[in-house]
Amino acid sequence: MGFDFPRRLVAEGLGTAMLVATVVGSGIMATSLTQDVGLALLGNTLATGAILVVLITVLGPISGAHFNPAVSLVFAMSRSLPKRDFGGYVIAQIAGGILGTLVAHLMFDLPLIELSSKVRSGGAQWFSEGVATFGLVATILAGIRFEQKAVPWLVGLYIMAAYWFTASTSFANPAVALARSLTNTFSGIRPVDLPGFWIAEIAGAVAALFLFTWLLQPGASSTVSSEAKL
Repeated sequence: MGFDFPRRLVAEGLGTAMLVATVVGSGIMATSLTQDVGLALLGNTLATGAILVVLITVLGPISGAHFNPAVSLVFAMSRSLPKRDFGGYVIAQIAGGILGTLVAHLMFDLPLIELSSKVRSGGAQWFSEGVATFGLVATILAGIRFEQKAVPWLVGLYIMAAYWFTASTSFANPAVALARSLTNTFSGIRPVDLPGFWIAEIAGAVAALFLFTWLLQPGASSTVSSEAKL
């Protein structure tokens, strides 16, 4: 990483703030325009996918554009992110996420903090978060390995899809989940439901790291076969 630590922290905080402001703000806007829950979710989905493409493209060269403690954990475990930087990244992401909720509330003239009352609990929800985060990390790792320039689009498209194929609508991000517990709007989650989401998200991320660390390495037999052809 060519940028110093303070700049990388600001990029992580800013990116997470803009991501959460988009998630929360587009949810508020969608529900103000339609009573159709499916249509509101579609609006929320499109805005979230679009902002991810933008944020990863413009801030990725600075900090890596994690915006997600689970992603930072994976890169710290794989030594792509120095372990000494991991704590700073997580703090910046959490602070940025909370700021994003405050910004969205200010834009729509809502109280700065409103604890969510939206129930998101149970085995299906937790399993969905594990699946969502597994898929996100798998997309990032494989994207970096095979088509690095496409990673912003791959992540944006994956999250758009995961909004619809997971029962939890794919939070896949502990910092964003925390920030969304502070809004009693369309995108909210009860604070009491956060621990189950966090555990599932971390488990899904670590599972993806272990599997794709193996999967993305050429096998010995393939190496021997390639050498034989030469």
